[in-house]
Amino acid sequence: MAPVPAKRIKTLSVSRPIIYGNTAKKMTGVRPPNAPVEHTHMWTIYVKGPQGEDLSTFIKRVVFKLHDTYPNPTRSVETPPFELTETGWGEFEINIKIHFIDEANEKMLNFYHHLRLHPYKQGENPVVKKESSGEEPITEVESVFYDEIVFNEPNEDFFKILMNSTESVLPSNKIESQPFSRQLEQEDVDRLSIGIRKLDKEIEEMKEKLTEEIASG
Repeated sequence: MAPVPAKRIKTLSVSRPIIYGNTAKKMTGVRPPNAPVEHTHMWTIYVKGPQGEDLSTFIKRVVFKLHDTYPNPTRSVETPPFELTETGWGEFEINIKIHFIDEANEKMLNFYHHLRLHPYKQGENPVVKKESSGEEPITEVESVFYDEIVFNEPNEDFFKILMNSTESVLPSNKIESQPFSRQLEQEDVDRLSIGIRKLDKEIEEMKEKLTEEIASG
């Protein structure tokens, strides 16, 4: 007889924060032995906790679907860290599928990340690192996004696992080495609010100007 599935907890939602994205840097000096000659960059795609938490408590595996020009483009990572390192010369969309542990009885999460190799965003300051003294600085580009996985009405067994795991909410204080926190999140919200108010003001000024032009015409 098949085991009876655990009951789902009605009206309850549990969220877990993650970050996903990629780092990339131009290859200099010694190249990986299998890197094609036309490849210019080494990059790493990843899914991880904002503070390096072990996500294997609720994630079973992460599948990265690369561009079809790569050998075996569908790569499955079944142990943490959920990351994949490759070389390449161009940017493309990477399909990411997160499969949850069996106890979760949840559908996989499917989304995309645009692989970034170059710091082309206006006003962006890429991280610059020196691998050793005397060498030219190596520019490392990082494209990272914060998100939260929300489990609506999780079953009782999975709920216990989530509550017993260490990954939790974002830290309350700003930490220099930590790119995400509640304080930083609030600062982003405040900046957006200021921007919205400024835009609303500009729209009103344009409306007034247009009204004056129509009246004078």
